[in-house]
Amino acid sequence: MAPREFKRSERVAGQMRRELATLIQREVDDPELGFVGLSDVEVTRDLAHAKVYVTVFEAEKAEASIKALKRAAGFLRMRLGQEMRIRSVPELHFHHDASVETGLAMDALIEKAVAADGVPGDGDHDDHPDDSDNGDEKDA
Repeated sequence: MAPREFKRSERVAGQMRRELATLIQREVDDPELGFVGLSDVEVTRDLAHAKVYVTVFEAEKAEASIKALKRAAGFLRMRLGQEMRIRSVPELHFHHDASVETGLAMDALIEKAVAADGVPGDGDHDDHPDDSDNGDEKDA
């Protein structure tokens, strides 16, 4: 019986993610809320709680956006109850998902490292021959 409950919580989480994304975009009118997207929703097996992971596309607005969503949690929960056909809507817990910001920071670090290791001239083509090159140029 437990596997069936787990699948149900996954189905509820997926439906909640779709509904919440629409509701936040269309119905939450808070000037503190930045441009956000939902990266994931995890619902407990008993369907009592939902962790909602939010990506904020303007890093400086992340804290204010999460606070705005927490203020709107009751309204969003009520609207989810109207949109979804489940007996009780899980309590919403919003969390900032910084993976996009972390990825951008990593990209910047990689670009900086590559630029610092840059070989003058036509790049590192001669250092790493591709598969079509037999290495004859290096031997000459």
